Amino acid sequence: MAKLVFGMNQSLDGYVDHMAFGPSRALFRHFIEEARGQAGSIYGRRIYEIMRYWDDDQPEWGADEHAFAAAWRNQPKWVVSRSLETVGPNASLVKGDLEDAIRALKTEREGEIEVAGPDLARSLTELGLIDEYRIYLHPVVLGRGTPYFAGPRPPLRLVSHDRIDEDVIRLTYIPA
Repeated sequence: MAKLVFGMNQSLDGYVDHMAFGPSRALFRHFIEEARGQAGSIYGRRIYEIMRYWDDDQPEWGADEHAFAAAWRNQPKWVVSRSLETVGPNASLVKGDLEDAIRALKTEREGEIEVAGPDLARSLTELGLIDEYRIYLHPVVLGRGTPYFAGPRPPLRLVSHDRIDEDVIRLTYIPA
């Protein structure tokens, strides 16, 4: 059975914003290895459209960007959207009842499946479907933005913490 993992970069005050701060080189390499090991990713429409950037090689990319793009392109993606009619390569639209679709996906797959985006994570948290939360805590204070927990604040238990690079700590929680 697959495990759903919601992990994102977060500011000290609890916000996620890929435009306000990004990963260091060491953290980006960590994310490459994470992507290589994932059984797939579940996206909401907005974050999927942002991630489609990785579908096409860009002239300014270095080796790390090419490695991440290859890992991202290789994994299956499931996109939860009421407005999209089609999705890109190696992606499928999630149709019908969200809970039924995600429960079936968890049952038929093995390994870790990334949950991408706080809005989708909110819905899956409300349904009790997220198995693990990974907060990549950055020493940045934003003061506003999209919160990591966009909805219910589930009771959590810390199961691990580790330093990923000079400034970022990964905190791993499971539902309590």
